[in-house]
Amino acid sequence: MRKVLVIYVLITFIGHFAFAQSPAVLSKKEQAVVIDNWLEERVQNLLPKLMEREEVDMWLIISREYNEDPVIRTFLPSTWFAARRRTMLLIYKAEGSEKVEALAVARYDVGKSFKRAWDPDLEPDQWKKLVELIQERNPKKLAINIGKDYGHADGLNVSEYNTLLEYLDESTKSKIVSAQNLAVAWLETRTPSEMATYRQLQTIANSIIAEGLSEKVITPGITTTDDVIWWYRERIAEMKLDTWFHPTVDIQRPDPASQEHLRSFAIKPDSQIIMPGDLLHIDFGITYLRLNTDTQQLAYVLKPGEHSVPKYLNDALKVGNRLQDLLTSNFVTGRTGNEILRNTRSMMEKEGIQGSIYSHPMGYHGHASGPTIGMWDNQFDTPGAGDYPLYPNTAYAIELNAVVFVKEWNKEIRVMLEEGAFFDGERVVYLDGRQKEILGIPRERKYLGN
Repeated sequence: MRKVLVIYVLITFIGHFAFAQSPAVLSKKEQAVVIDNWLEERVQNLLPKLMEREEVDMWLIISREYNEDPVIRTFLPSTWFAARRRTMLLIYKAEGSEKVEALAVARYDVGKSFKRAWDPDLEPDQWKKLVELIQERNPKKLAINIGKDYGHADGLNVSEYNTLLEYLDESTKSKIVSAQNLAVAWLETRTPSEMATYRQLQTIANSIIAEGLSEKVITPGITTTDDVIWWYRERIAEMKLDTWFHPTVDIQRPDPASQEHLRSFAIKPDSQIIMPGDLLHIDFGITYLRLNTDTQQLAYVLKPGEHSVPKYLNDALKVGNRLQDLLTSNFVTGRTGNEILRNTRSMMEKEGIQGSIYSHPMGYHGHASGPTIGMWDNQFDTPGAGDYPLYPNTAYAIELNAVVFVKEWNKEIRVMLEEGAFFDGERVVYLDGRQKEILGIPRERKYLGN
């Protein structure tokens, strides 16, 4: 009996120890060093290539403090939390050059790359100095952040735009173009250094998810879904991480009269007490090193006498995995989000899979810019964002659901999944694998004795 007890305690300890394991999170100071090094690498090595690709030789970004353009935030150094007064960034790529000239038409240098190009003592009018710098370089195109398809790329507010037009002469005004595609390219493209760390970022997120969907946090009959949600918020704060949205934890139950799978995504479920036999779903994301995750996974609360997740539920999960395969098989460089969606839905129909696809880019933003691949409330073309093509070296949340009839429950369930992935131009690779088995609560153990 003593031997059995020791083995059981050891297994329990190992299980709890496993929940605690995740990659180390850097200190704030260490994070700042990484962020600044990545930014320098992006400006020096990535930005010239993107400007060449988009055929833009000058990019102007203007923001006022606390009314920041979404793009300028990605150019600020780690110790800046906002633009200062009015911050103007002028990026110029001379024809034939493999580098960009990065100027800060501001009172200070902006990080390492953007050198101060305005002295108020010599020229008190900031706008006049900006125009002087533009005219000295005489660009073919002057790209500004106005764009109808992406909020991320539409950050130049109307006051700044009108003032810019007041100062520019007619010849320079005629060179103004939308920087939308360049802004999207900058936001969506990941560097090798970033991708070397993105996998670890997803691993951290997955380890937090697993810890929360476990007996460490959940006591059936007592713990509510709201309790778990707020545990996640506290855990994120404890780990010195951030999140870009409030997590969601919801329940599907065997009762045929319970119609959770029909609930609209626009309606958040009320808090419920978690009970044995519940199928839990979580939607969760973290922010770390200015990158974001967006993940949805499933867990099942074992009933008395059950030692593992029922096979019929894992079989339903396999349908969701198959839908993931169909979707990612259509990731082809140059194919638009709308084309990927149409092709995938055609394959779903042939295989008799019911469900929805609403995948999206991720990176500097959780719902990032790039090709929109369906929306939860629109399974047809998305004009504009859905017409944007797929480029290599971009990251995505492979987000979808499969509707599966479970005869043991005499009802349909919705297998809602979302996993971070990277497209290298040839194939899709999940950042930290993907869920192929539903998590059991408590975790499956080999019980010894009677």
